[in-house]
Amino acid sequence: MASVTRLDLAGAVRNKTGMTKQQASEVVDTLLEAVLQRLEQGGNVRVSGFGTFAVRAKHVRQGRNPKTGEPVEITARKVVRFKPSWILRRSLSGDLVAGASQQTPAAGAG
Repeated sequence: MASVTRLDLAGAVRNKTGMTKQQASEVVDTLLEAVLQRLEQGGNVRVSGFGTFAVRAKHVRQGRNPKTGEPVEITARKVVRFKPSWILRRSLSGDLVAGASQQTPAAGAG
């Protein structure tokens, strides 16, 4: 399965809204820039019904070179974590029927 590119996203925006290619491309670029800027500031980006992007700090840790077996120090770094919403998870597993109620799950679920 092929990846979705910025061009694909802009095409979807264009088809849905009737914008020009340039306008749709600017919308996608602006959205992605806003997400990137918020993550760089250390904040989370929560998209209702889709999921949450968050920056997570990984500490220095010991690893191992798989070829030689020698211990290697893995440097500290920041990584982006995505946690899908319960709606997205249910949709991908086929549990949501089109047009079905999308109420929040019971406490402690999902």
